Amino acid sequence: MMSTINSTPANKPIGVTSAISSAGPKPEDTKQTENIKNVLKEYGVFESEEELQHRMVVLAKLHEIVKEWIKQQSLEKDIPENLIDQVGGKIFTFGSFRLGVHTQDANIDTLLVAPRHITRKDFFSSFYEILEENKEVKKLRAIKEAFIPVIEMEYCGIEMDLLFARLALAQVPDNLDLLDESLLKHLDPKCVKSLSGCRDTDEILRLVPNHKSFKLTLRVIKLWAKKHGIYSNVLGFLGGISWAMLVARTCQLYPNAAPSTLVEKFFLVFSKWKWPHPVLLKELAAENKLGFFVWDPRRMTQKDLMPIITPAYPQRNSTYNVSVTTKKIMQDAFEEGFKTVQNIFLGKADWHALFTSPNFFQNYKHYIVLSAISNNEEDHIQWVGFVKSKVRQLVGQLENKPYIELAHVNPNHYPPLSPDKDCCISRWFIGLSFEKAEKATLDLTYDIQYFRTDTVYNRAVSTKIYKEGMETEVKYVRKKQLSDYLPSTVLKSKKKSSLLPTNSLEKVDKEKGTRNLRVIL
Repeated sequence: MMSTINSTPANKPIGVTSAISSAGPKPEDTKQTENIKNVLKEYGVFESEEELQHRMVVLAKLHEIVKEWIKQQSLEKDIPENLIDQVGGKIFTFGSFRLGVHTQDANIDTLLVAPRHITRKDFFSSFYEILEENKEVKKLRAIKEAFIPVIEMEYCGIEMDLLFARLALAQVPDNLDLLDESLLKHLDPKCVKSLSGCRDTDEILRLVPNHKSFKLTLRVIKLWAKKHGIYSNVLGFLGGISWAMLVARTCQLYPNAAPSTLVEKFFLVFSKWKWPHPVLLKELAAENKLGFFVWDPRRMTQKDLMPIITPAYPQRNSTYNVSVTTKKIMQDAFEEGFKTVQNIFLGKADWHALFTSPNFFQNYKHYIVLSAISNNEEDHIQWVGFVKSKVRQLVGQLENKPYIELAHVNPNHYPPLSPDKDCCISRWFIGLSFEKAEKATLDLTYDIQYFRTDTVYNRAVSTKIYKEGMETEVKYVRKKQLSDYLPSTVLKSKKKSSLLPTNSLEKVDKEKGTRNLRVIL
């Protein structure tokens, strides 16, 4: 009897090409899928029904706050009283929560959609003030200068990112469909960017053949990517939307496969993908009626190293932060993942092997230590977020220096070994792989000074983020000195990962000639 997972006719192509295989699952595939579920439960990936209901209650409360705020603003802007109850306003979700793949303690990506008489200035002033006065709101932070301006907060114990979009409508109905392209007419670019998260998420769900299989497969890939330190758009790896699109494309190519098979095919497809050939879930629009910037394969730039193109108009490359180094690291991770899954299907390993974290601190003999320092915890939350957003630029500077073959940032930041009562400190570690060098000097003085002064300090001042006591510190250390910064539980040896290209790993292990390379900061 055919499994219920086989819901897509073989002659109905989904995506930009026909399916590679429309075969349904075999009994062994179904068994392996159950094994995956059991392992995921051990990692606390699934949220309980009570936790989900709490999230729904919190979203409903936020929605009521939004509705009341818009009504009040409407009165102040002389909207006729008989229309006040009709102006509307709504909270939408997107990202992992909307996709149904969020984990325990994960944040919720939300979007506040308002009618045309409510402005972004209102959002960051009067609405922000309402949140400030709410005792259930903690860790409130407005980031007006971000690529997509956002309010971050913790509301009723749930972390949230809240975006804003003002539509060119007098009223925002409850049944509003954000996939309607006509809504984008007459909008400013910031509002279009804010809407893209919801539009892309809904379009992804529309373009996958089986939601249940897609969601479980995506949970596996998200956990794997996080365990392998390659889940971070801001640091040059892939973010949630990019991982979702890669899994969605796999589902299109194998529309009736079980999740266990989809995991194997995911690694097969993307370990052999010919970058920079783009990953597309649907054909690009033939014409650009509204005139927004749309990704065009005929005008690819150096930022298009691993183009993964969002499906909703205006289509964009979601991986513009990927660098030469992060691309190499992810390519090797795909290859390693494929080998691991093959061993699982051969009975040589179980699914735990896929989620075994490599020890970043065993892979390199040289590191750059970047510290973010501030006077108190409240300032530190903002400072860490700001400095993290600039780390990628430091890595880029290092990549371009002579003798540096690879600069690999660990996405995690770490506290000091002993808490400092006078300040708060968080540290990032960048592993360095050097080319052979005989009696050479690598002078990073200018690069470090430029990063600390121009990239961080001057930008923090100009965006009014900087507060007294906020500092950065950059040091070069050898592997044996890491014990001055990190506990033994972090440094303990695990399997050596091939998160580096194989030839780079060999150079890290041997490092002949680098003893004569002197590094100056």
